[in-house]
Amino acid sequence: MGVMETAKTRSKRVVKPSETDVRALLPIGQILSGDCVEAMRSLPDNSVDCVFADPPYNLQLGGDLNRPDGSEVDAVTDHWDQFDSFRVYDEFTRAWLTEARRVLKPDGALWVIGSYHNIFRVGAILQDLGFWILNDVVWRKTNPMPNFKGTRFTNAHETMIWASQGEKARYQFNYRAMKTLNDELQMRSDWVLPICSGGERLKENGKKAHPTQKPEALLYRVLLATTEKGDVVLDPFFGTGTTGAVAKRLGRDWIGCEREDFYRGVAYKRIEKELPLDESALKTMQSKKSAPRVAFGTLVETGLIAPGTKVFDKKRRWIAVVRADGSLEVDGKTGSIHGLGKELQDAPSCNGWTFWHYEVDGDVKPVDAARQIHLLANED
Repeated sequence: MGVMETAKTRSKRVVKPSETDVRALLPIGQILSGDCVEAMRSLPDNSVDCVFADPPYNLQLGGDLNRPDGSEVDAVTDHWDQFDSFRVYDEFTRAWLTEARRVLKPDGALWVIGSYHNIFRVGAILQDLGFWILNDVVWRKTNPMPNFKGTRFTNAHETMIWASQGEKARYQFNYRAMKTLNDELQMRSDWVLPICSGGERLKENGKKAHPTQKPEALLYRVLLATTEKGDVVLDPFFGTGTTGAVAKRLGRDWIGCEREDFYRGVAYKRIEKELPLDESALKTMQSKKSAPRVAFGTLVETGLIAPGTKVFDKKRRWIAVVRADGSLEVDGKTGSIHGLGKELQDAPSCNGWTFWHYEVDGDVKPVDAARQIHLLANED
């Protein structure tokens, strides 16, 4: 016979809160003020699905930077990027990474972005803490800032580290969605995307709201690849809210940490305007190739053809909905622009760029027109 459980013995049992209970304690959709380490300490253990961190790079810039013509370079000279020594920076890095590890679920993932100034130090520390590096992803900028003095190579890339909680830890990776986003080719670890510029660059009183605002396309790919709808994404260095805006669009929940009042204000205004994608557009492919190559998914993540857009063949026999990963859906069938077009026509092949069309201000254009716009915008 089993031992009868009394009220006394029950009171001594440790009852772990359910995931629903923990989630109810989270400040979802809020930007926590103050130091990020202290802010993260207010969050429960094992409570978030993904951490995306864009920490200070510790650029160690001394004095003003000037172009050959004497004009000043708009560089990062803000106080939040200044540390007295590498030792102080390392202590700060260890502190916030320790908290990130604590709040992440066992199957959660960490993303950290940096430059050569800091990413190697960050990488060593996160490994010391037990994180397991899954990939280092190189973001190659199509339009980097030139090296005006001509004393070094142009810094044309930044590095992101994607890590799990340990060597044996489970983690989320939407492989099929990434392959679809990349026109049915396996997504590589070098991502060619433009820096944040033009209409996407947030400005206040005619000046950049933040010196290191990241492009939404970068976060779009990160979150689409490694999170699911409804997941909680934490950004300890929230800035002007790129992570929150993209998370909201993709149906993910978000929490931010940001000590600068000005940035928090800009971020809240920005995210408030963001509209989540329609449910049908949020669905992504589930698991089971002359001129510069552009994947249809690139047009989707950069907003040239937004998720939810309806595309159709020239005779309008089929009307498909563009989904978040660049796949199309029509009458319950899904696939890439090429694969679905081939299936619908029962043809040996299909050039989706010319087969599918979309409407812009009453004008019908092949989706290839959007590709040409992208190519022109990113010419050297």
